[in-house]
Parts: sequence; structure tokens; C-alpha cells
Amino acid sequence: MSTLLPTAKVKTDARATAVEVDMDSLHVTLADGRVVSAPLEWFPRLRDSSPSQRANWRLIGPGIGIHWEEIDEDISVRSLLAAES
Repeated sequence: MSTLLPTAKVKTDARATAVEVDMDSLHVTLADGRVVSAPLEWFPRLRDSSPSQRANWRLIGPGIGIHWEEIDEDISVRSLLAAES
């Protein structure tokens, strides 16, 4: 006979708090501590931009997305999470 233990509910918060772009990937830190990464190949404008352009980002709203003004790129956190599934 197995004993079922109660499971704790984990509160997730899918708002971006930090962004880092290296030579190959986009890394987004979420408010709940998760880090979501995606290859730059998925984002040609970001891939083809200069390091200074990649570093010039701002959060959209309360962290629901990221915007790069110079290269006219917007990426939503929701789309990054959907791609990981």
C-alpha cells in the first residue's frame, strides 16, 4: 500500500527580470528564479545585431516581454515558455 504525501503548490511568476544575450543564446531570468534560454537562430534580428544593440533592451510592461528598440525586436516571455514545452 502506498502512502500519498501532500504536494506543495509551487508559485510561479513568469515575468522577466533580467536578460542576457551571448554569442549563441538568449537567456531570460524570471521573477521566480527560473532561467529560460533559446538559441539566437530563432530570432534573426537579434542574432544579426551587434553586442551593443543586444545589450540595449528594456522590459515590456511588468516583465511580460523584452523590447530592443534599435533592431525593432519584441519577444514575449509566454512565447519563450511555450517553445520550451
